[in-house]
Amino acid sequence: MKVSFIGAGSIAEAMIGGILKKGVVKSGDIKVHNRTNKKRLAALEHRYGIQAAPTLEQLFDGPDVAVLAVKPKDVPGVLRSVQPLIAPGTLFISVAAGITIPFMENQLSLDIPIARAMPNTSAKVGQSATGIAFNAAATKTDRRRALEIFSAIGLTMVVEEEQLDALTGLSGSGPAYIYYIAEALQQSAAEIGLEAHAAKHLIIQTIIGAAEMLKTSNEPPKALRKAVTSPNGTTEAGIRILDERDVKQAFIDCVKAATKRSKELSLVQKETPVAE
Repeated sequence: MKVSFIGAGSIAEAMIGGILKKGVVKSGDIKVHNRTNKKRLAALEHRYGIQAAPTLEQLFDGPDVAVLAVKPKDVPGVLRSVQPLIAPGTLFISVAAGITIPFMENQLSLDIPIARAMPNTSAKVGQSATGIAFNAAATKTDRRRALEIFSAIGLTMVVEEEQLDALTGLSGSGPAYIYYIAEALQQSAAEIGLEAHAAKHLIIQTIIGAAEMLKTSNEPPKALRKAVTSPNGTTEAGIRILDERDVKQAFIDCVKAATKRSKELSLVQKETPVAE
């Protein structure tokens, strides 16, 4: 499988590192193009042994899969530039937030397989939670190739495109919510007199341990929480404060707000004039 990346940012690098580590693609079969940052291209070429493509023409010389990994605001211009270069049958994958499949189909005006994926930043350590949707032109082979690529950077789930906004609000933005909790725990550690270095490692291990319990246990989160919460104990004292401050509802509202924003970004793309 030959894969070409349009864009050389952090998500592109995470995907490149993942598929090389898992042996999904050989380094010589990966090409990357970046419109302006040639130093970045050279660094990726040196680090991974991949091919830097100075031009889009070179980038689209025979790939099986093309991955669009640029900022959402740059997508319309990029789509217009690559439209005459895409060969029939090339799987086109976008990881740009808010860019819908119908928008890409209209801009490209090509009957090609298209996928829209939403990884999260944990892709950098091979632990992404990625949702992916396909258009009607995607074959079983296209789906297999896409799943091989994204499974190399973590867990991947196929969903209907309508669900991607909800997935963005939950797992796309999710790492930030966990970091927010870690930030609060670090501040609390300082206020109760724990040494910062020790507190950091304790917090990290606590989060890892809780995540592993969630992963391996058949119990729902509520049951696991109650198992830790002894009557009149220390945990109950802390949970009581969270309940009094309605923290659970605040997190629910935060996911809903992120989902709403994702829908708004998608709507902007729908209202953008398509190519003639």
